[in-house]
Amino acid sequence: MLGIADSRPTAVEDMIMPVPARDLRVISIGMLKPRRDQVVAWRGPILDRALTQMLADVYWGDLDFLLVDLPPGTGDVAISLGQKLPNAEVLVVTTPQAAAAEVAERAGTMASMMNQHVLGVVENMSHLVITCPHCGQEHTHEIFGSGGGNDVAQALSTRLGYAVPLLAQIPLDPELRAAGDTGVPLVEADPNQPAARALGSLADMLARRGRGLLGKQLNLSPAGR
Repeated sequence: MLGIADSRPTAVEDMIMPVPARDLRVISIGMLKPRRDQVVAWRGPILDRALTQMLADVYWGDLDFLLVDLPPGTGDVAISLGQKLPNAEVLVVTTPQAAAAEVAERAGTMASMMNQHVLGVVENMSHLVITCPHCGQEHTHEIFGSGGGNDVAQALSTRLGYAVPLLAQIPLDPELRAAGDTGVPLVEADPNQPAARALGSLADMLARRGRGLLGKQLNLSPAGR
């Protein structure tokens, strides 16, 4: 998605230098594999160690934010991250259909059990807007149903005892898919696209909260020590 699929991090003494990409610093398991098509088949203890290495052995420097893209559900990685960063905030991502909303609701509940604060819900693939070739009007199609993001937000608000808002609804957008394939983020390639505007508004909303990591420590020891 950032055009760095074939990039490799650099080792400096005992630390790993993340790959720079558009004012971001990025690290991924994919960058550490000998080949892109190699399968990563790891179980709990190895995943835990890999996560520790990603957090503690990578030289992040002073960060504004540390964003960790987790697999869906309540698996080993989510539990390990909750144990290592108990004060982290969580964005719960769902799609509109009920099956996805149920999984997202469980993920948000487990995050709270790990003493993490659920910041809000993001509904991806929310709807598709098509301009009719006959009438010239825009028509909205809810390909995956509707209401999943709002249902998750309401359920978590009730269960956790504090407001968990629906922060954004990201529409289906062919341009967003194409941007991900070419490695040029849509917010940069065409910021006026509906999906780009929705993502930009979400980022601005999070940045305005002012809870940066500048000057703070993650309180983790390098995995090899």
